[in-house]
Amino acid sequence: MKNILLLLGCFTLINCAELQQVANQLPNIGQNQNLDIAGGLKEALNNGISKQVTKLTAVDGFFKNEMVKILLPQELQKVDKTLRQIGMGILADEGLKVLNRAAEDAVKESTPIFVDAVKNMSFKDAKNILMGNENAATNYLQNSTTTALYSKFNPVIKNSFTKVGADKIWSQIITKYNSVPLVKKVNPDLTDYTTTKALEGVFKMIAIEEKNIRTDINSRTTTLLQKVFAIQDKK
Repeated sequence: MKNILLLLGCFTLINCAELQQVANQLPNIGQNQNLDIAGGLKEALNNGISKQVTKLTAVDGFFKNEMVKILLPQELQKVDKTLRQIGMGILADEGLKVLNRAAEDAVKESTPIFVDAVKNMSFKDAKNILMGNENAATNYLQNSTTTALYSKFNPVIKNSFTKVGADKIWSQIITKYNSVPLVKKVNPDLTDYTTTKALEGVFKMIAIEEKNIRTDINSRTTTLLQKVFAIQDKK
């Protein structure tokens, strides 16, 4: 039964081409001879992919999702306000959009790291997740992957800034703002900020999906899923 726990932290960020690979690589931490746990895992992974991965990596996956949309850091809120006051609201809007575009691009790089986290999950990890709260799997993934994800996301976001034009837009924004008389000049590290916010968004979506599959019977859309997660309901 414990194999089912391995899906809770990873299913939202694994692309379809890797489903079979992930299922085959999962550590053997127990079997239920009367239930196809592996089959249930594959179904849950497919469900998670269709619900979450495309949301975060698609255009507007961050920008139009109010749960994860990246807003400006406090030090840049005054920049935004000043630009709008001098009639440059369109530039301010574009600056916010390109931060979210970079995050959408970076999330695509997370899959291998989550695959490794699933492979390394021990029997003790799985038991703790089973007996844990509704976001126990998310917490495990967050604790075991944040450092690696940051290292992966940061250069991707830096490159994405160039790809989506964020570097030019924000150079223009900062130059315009710093040229306004009497303002305190700013020089923010937007790569670090966007990386951190992208990670927060990823784990927030994982937590939502984990809670759904743990608590909402309607999220178990097949007989197999219903049987697999009914075991967890009895803990």
